[in-house]
Amino acid sequence: MAEDLRFVVKSVVGEENFIDMVPNRSNNYCCGGGGGYLQSGYNEARYHYGQLKLNQIIKTGALYCIAPCHNCHSQIHDLSEHFEAGYHTVHLWTLICLSLGCLGENERSYLGPELAELGL
Repeated sequence: MAEDLRFVVKSVVGEENFIDMVPNRSNNYCCGGGGGYLQSGYNEARYHYGQLKLNQIIKTGALYCIAPCHNCHSQIHDLSEHFEAGYHTVHLWTLICLSLGCLGENERSYLGPELAELGL
């Protein structure tokens, strides 16, 4: 499954723009927001446990982190804002729609300036 997702991401963003996290695939780190934890109200604990994923993302040097899951997207986005990490978080489906030219203007509000105006 991990290879299938990598194929899709590389097809959408270009292989030259793909930066893999280390460790990856089945050894990758959890974001710390799944299983209902986002709605638990324990934000400080969620930020604490998410720092492992945050550091993993920062080490890539990437401007964008692609998340296929809504919980991961929300947690990874919150981590960037809370710790002022400076990367953007984007749903995989958003990039697929952007590459197909069918992403609506109202669906671009969270994209960084590099992507917000593409395909309009």
